[in-house]
Amino acid sequence: MVKPYFTRKNLILIALAFFYSIMLVITGVCLDGAYNLVKKKNLINLIGQNLGFEEIAPGVAGFVTLLLIAVYIVVFVFAFLYERRYAVVNNKKKYGVKMLLVYFATMVVCFLLSVGIGLILQANLKRDLGLLIKYLSQTVVLGTLLFAVVFGLVAFTAMLVINFIFVDKPFKFWNKKETVTVDEPEVVTDVTSSFDDNPEALAAAGVLPQAGIGLGVGGTSQAQGEISNIKKVEELDDREKVFPALSSMDIEYEGYAIERFESDDLSLKEICDRFRNYLAKFEGLYFDEDTIRFFISGIGTSHFMILEGLSGTGKSSLPRYFAKFCGANLLFVPVQTTWRDRSSILGYFNDFSKTYSETDFLLNLYRANYNPDQLHLFVLDEMNISRVEYYFADLLSVLEYPQDEWRLRLMQLPHGFIPPAKLEEGFIQIPSNSFFIGTANKDDSTFSITDKVYDRAITIDFDYRNEAFTPTGNSNPIRLSHSKLQFLYDTALMMNEARMSDEDYEKLNTITSFIYEQFDLTFGNRILNQINTLVPIFIACGGTKESALDFLLTRKIISKLEGRFEEYVKHSLKQLLNLLAKVYGAGVFRRSEKAINTLIRRL
Repeated sequence: MVKPYFTRKNLILIALAFFYSIMLVITGVCLDGAYNLVKKKNLINLIGQNLGFEEIAPGVAGFVTLLLIAVYIVVFVFAFLYERRYAVVNNKKKYGVKMLLVYFATMVVCFLLSVGIGLILQANLKRDLGLLIKYLSQTVVLGTLLFAVVFGLVAFTAMLVINFIFVDKPFKFWNKKETVTVDEPEVVTDVTSSFDDNPEALAAAGVLPQAGIGLGVGGTSQAQGEISNIKKVEELDDREKVFPALSSMDIEYEGYAIERFESDDLSLKEICDRFRNYLAKFEGLYFDEDTIRFFISGIGTSHFMILEGLSGTGKSSLPRYFAKFCGANLLFVPVQTTWRDRSSILGYFNDFSKTYSETDFLLNLYRANYNPDQLHLFVLDEMNISRVEYYFADLLSVLEYPQDEWRLRLMQLPHGFIPPAKLEEGFIQIPSNSFFIGTANKDDSTFSITDKVYDRAITIDFDYRNEAFTPTGNSNPIRLSHSKLQFLYDTALMMNEARMSDEDYEKLNTITSFIYEQFDLTFGNRILNQINTLVPIFIACGGTKESALDFLLTRKIISKLEGRFEEYVKHSLKQLLNLLAKVYGAGVFRRSEKAINTLIRRL
C-alpha cells in the first residue's frame, strides 16, 4: 500500500495559500475605518483611498468573516490537493465530471462555512449586509493585488541573487553536480556468466562501450582485462537530463501510484471460457480449451512463458488479445538479431552524453511500478532470433529470487545524485504484476533454446491450427486486476482436492524414475514447485490433474529426449509407452504418448 503524501509542488501551493490568507487579513485590518488597530494613514489604507475605496467599519462580524475566509482558503487548497491524489490513486480522471463536482462541492462548503457564517452573524447584529460584502470585496481585491506585488518582488529578488551567484555557470534551475572518484567501477550484476561467456554485458553498466561502438572483438577483451585498473570520474547532471523519460513519468503520475484497478468478479474457469469465446467471436481465433487453461494457469505458475511452434498458429495473437480482453497493459517487442546483452532491453548509460538510453521495455517496467494493480505483459516476439541467454539472462535469474528481491541495477549512481522516484539507488524494481512472454519459431533462422531456459519457463506448443467453432456463452471483454487474479490463484492453491496427493506423487515418481534409469533425465526442485503450483490452478481453470501432469511431463522431460539417437532409446521409449498405459491408463497422457511416438518414428 502506498502511503498518502504530498509532493513538493503540493506543499508549495499550500504555503502560497497560507501566505495569501495572511495578506488578506493584514489588508482587511489596514482598511478598517473605525477600530484603528493600526495607524489610520498606513500605506495600504492610502493605496485603498487612491483606488477610490470607501472607508467602512466592518465591526466584529466583518473581522470574524475575514478570518474565516482566510482559514478556509487554506482548508480548500489542502482538500483540493488531497482529492486530486484520491482520484489518481484510484485510477479516476482528475478533471472528469465526477471529480469536478467534488471540487465544486468542497468549494461551496468552504464558502458557506466562511462567508455564510459572517452573513448570519451580521444579520443577528442587525448590521448592513451590503457594507459587509463591500468591505470583503475591497479587501479581496487589494489583498490579491498586494500578494501579486510582494510575490513578484520576492521572485525577482531570488532570481537576481541566484543568477548573480552562478553568473559564470550555465543556466539551469538546479545547478547541482556531483563529482566522485570510483576506484573500481561496479559492474552491473553479470548473471549472463552463469549461462554463457558474454563480456559484452559489461556495456550495460556503462563500464564498456556498447557492442559495435568503438570496440571490436579484440578491443572488448582487452578492455575487460583492464577493468580493475580503471579510474573513472563520474559527473552526472540533474535526473531530468540523465533519465528524461523516467522523470517525465514521475511528473505524469505526480509521484502517486495507482493503487486500485477495477476488476470483474469471475472465477478462473469463467475467465478461461469467456476468453476462448471472445477470441472466437471478436478476433476469429480458435483455440482448444486446454491451451487457454495452460496460458492462464501458466501466468500463475511462472512470470516467464514461452509460446513455441509453427508460424501463423496464434502465438503472438494470444497474449496480444488477452491484454485487450482483460484491460492489461501490453508491450510488444520484436527481438533483433543484434541483441547481445541486457542493454538491448534495459538500456545503458552513455558516457559521452552523460544520459541514460531509455528503452520502451524499461519505460513500461517503470510504469508497471506506478500501476501495481494492473496486469503488464511484456511480449518478446521471436525471442530466439537471438540467443535468449545473452539479453534475458539477468531477468531469468532475478525471477528465481523471492519477489521482494526482484531488482536489477541499471547503473552505479554517484554519491548525492537523486534518481527518479521509482529508481532507488540505481535499481529498477520488477513488480509482481509484470509477466514476460516470449514467442519462438522453429526454423533454421533461429537459435535453439537451451534446457536451462526451458526449465525456468512454462512452455506451450502451437503445432497445428484449431478448427473453428461457434462460441456459446458470454464472450464480452472483462476488467481483471492483478490483485483479483492473484486472489484467484491463491484460492486455487488452497483447494485440498486439487493438490498433489501422496498417491499422485507415487504414480509420477514411477514414471520419472524409469526415465531417469533409462535416459539419465530427471528434474529438480524448480520443476517440482511448478507442478505443485500449476496443477491446482489448472484444475481451477476447468482442467484435470492428469492433463496438467501430462503437459508438464511432455515439456519438462520428454522434450529433452530430442536428438538422442542411441540404439537403446527406441526400445526404452516403447517401454515408457507401456508404463504410462499401466500407471495412468492408455490414452490418458495423450501429449506424452504423441511426443514419444514422434520420437520413435524419427528413430
